[in-house]
Amino acid sequence: MELNKYIDHTYLKANGSKENIVELCKEAVKYNFKSVCVNPCFINDAKELLKGSDVLVCTVIGFPLGQNTTETKVFETKNAIEFGADEVDMVINVIKLKDKDYDYVLNEIKAIREASIGKTLKVIIETCYLTEDEIVMASKLTKEAGADYVKTSTGFGTGGALVKDVKLMRETVGDNFGVKASGGVSSYAEAMEMIEAGATRLGTSKGVKIMEGSK
Repeated sequence: MELNKYIDHTYLKANGSKENIVELCKEAVKYNFKSVCVNPCFINDAKELLKGSDVLVCTVIGFPLGQNTTETKVFETKNAIEFGADEVDMVINVIKLKDKDYDYVLNEIKAIREASIGKTLKVIIETCYLTEDEIVMASKLTKEAGADYVKTSTGFGTGGALVKDVKLMRETVGDNFGVKASGGVSSYAEAMEMIEAGATRLGTSKGVKIMEGSK
């Protein structure tokens, strides 16, 4: 197993600087992570810093609350891809899901899927706010809409990835669909727990620590 290729090496803080992105990309190249995940304004920088490597550039859409209009999220997606994003992680409208407006949630993911054809689409359902039944429904809608991954968390909610939620998501989507555990995965042991539970991608700012722990 290539643990490094499970990791989306992430920097999404509001109070950082370009130097943080430079360091993130250096680390990503050193460990050959799957991707770096950065806010949209840093897509160009990351693309340039990663030139010559096979590390992908991932960005976030409707982040972190998911309450933008669908039209805004679609524009964000197209704009991000124009700037060079290889992968997009969108946040669903959690309120619409909890209000059981499933058509809204489904159609929004479909719209972003259409805007990101040829790129990897991960759908953040923010599990910390959801019941088990809602996690199941959000996972089903994500798969039905044609996305590539269902993802636990933004890391900006009241909690992050839990093993039990990852297991539930994996059981819901089946074997041949992506599950990304994100938020609070900060050690080698935690990373392995998430992978054993069914995660095929890990979103973490602790990628280096996880890799060092694997030794």
